[in-house]
Amino acid sequence: MINVLVADDELPAVEELAYLLGRDDRIGTIHRASSGSEALRALTSESVDAVFLDIHMPAVSGLDVARAIARSSKPPAVVFVTADEDCALEAFELAAIDYLLKPIRAERLARSVGRISELMRDGGAAPEMITVDQGGTTRMIRRDDVTYVQAQGDYARLHTADASFLIRVPLADLEQQWAEAGFIRTHRSYLVALKHVASMKLAADKPSVSVAGASLPISRRHLPTVREKLEATRIRPQA
Repeated sequence: MINVLVADDELPAVEELAYLLGRDDRIGTIHRASSGSEALRALTSESVDAVFLDIHMPAVSGLDVARAIARSSKPPAVVFVTADEDCALEAFELAAIDYLLKPIRAERLARSVGRISELMRDGGAAPEMITVDQGGTTRMIRRDDVTYVQAQGDYARLHTADASFLIRVPLADLEQQWAEAGFIRTHRSYLVALKHVASMKLAADKPSVSVAGASLPISRRHLPTVREKLEATRIRPQA
């Protein structure tokens, strides 16, 4: 069970988030704080595995709390909760494992709880972050959110469940850099995350993989390797 602390200077926001967390079977005790200073006091007196922090709290902000957490010997996982993305870059520099935008959707919150579970299971391994530019705004995304990558000249487009992002890195470079993270080349134009592959079709004329709802081609050159890797993950080909 995951014991959490919810901190927000707006009481309705605290109660709403606590209610949503309480519906998740993976969540244990839910502590509440209505200010940054109250959150710091709770962290010294309670056993907490994860903290859901509103960023814009008066006096002691969520970022201030996260800085204090980072100095502790066994820091809890930090998830920032906010109505904007202005502080996303700084948030991830403080080793936040997630960044939730208000209003919070139940399915998005469930994904955050899953990330906390993974972090606890893996012994605190920090997620790999990627800096991207979106509409002139710099933000950071988790590499494990990338479902597949599409080549676009000297650039690569990273696809996630919610959006896509263009980065100035050739697909061939990403293929080498991300191989150990479970990404494989299926085609000259595509790199896919094995854990996001739902199925594989090996029709003689057009073999393909289904990744996050998209059907992506498998080239004849890459077919043997793709088949071997996917069958090793127990994904069986369809006719």
